[in-house]
Amino acid sequence: MRSGIGAWRWRTSAALRPLVPEIWAWRTAAGPPGTHQGVSSGHLTVILCIDGDVELLRKPDPARGPGRFIASAAGLHAAPAVIATGPEQAGMQLALTWWGARVLLGLPAAELASDVVDLADLLPGVESLLDRLHAAPSWADRCALLDAALCRIAASGSAVDRPPPEVGRAWDLLLRSGGTMRVADLAADVGWSARHLGERLRRETGLSTKTAARVIRFERACTLLRSPGAPALSEVATTCGYADQQHLARDFRDLAGTTAGNWLTERP
Repeated sequence: MRSGIGAWRWRTSAALRPLVPEIWAWRTAAGPPGTHQGVSSGHLTVILCIDGDVELLRKPDPARGPGRFIASAAGLHAAPAVIATGPEQAGMQLALTWWGARVLLGLPAAELASDVVDLADLLPGVESLLDRLHAAPSWADRCALLDAALCRIAASGSAVDRPPPEVGRAWDLLLRSGGTMRVADLAADVGWSARHLGERLRRETGLSTKTAARVIRFERACTLLRSPGAPALSEVATTCGYADQQHLARDFRDLAGTTAGNWLTERP
């Protein structure tokens, strides 16, 4: 854990959970300049800064250039982002499902793949929402306020276009398997060819079937490593379906840009 960091997890309301499973709130004290890795996962990331901002030194797709954001939305990606650290910071982070991107942001997750954009370009009224979050007296109040606001946005977007049900079915199967289900078995289950499934999944989420399975498996491994009484790295690798510990280490290098040990030290 970095010195001066605090984080709190909020489990969202039942109505919001299919779109945003959880909210994390955090505060960090000022420290020496450094960097923090934004790792790959099966969820999009929305950040709302209460104090300070987020300086992105490198997006998952480096060709998209750096940026500085008070509120941002990041798509699914299979490469790390690099974020500047040092100034005091406080904010809230949403884990957003691909379907949540459709309902809350009004676009398929694929349009944000490997990119980070200003949330104000996607969600009207962000400035007012930030003001209300800043004025709330506690993190619990902020999380409850944000939960309620997102529920209202979701209710107003009930007519959003739905992708083919096969896409949702394939993603759900990948989640249930922890990213270990074979592409051929997925395709057979939904009644499509493996190639067609990959094309339709990429069109909706920005990830191919194989890459989606990889980041879902990696996210599961990260969750286990950060859990109370976490098992050893070798046990996590076995549980999550990796060939061995070195296989998991390669995924940390490719998807997080760091080692498992370094990743754990910078996360509460």
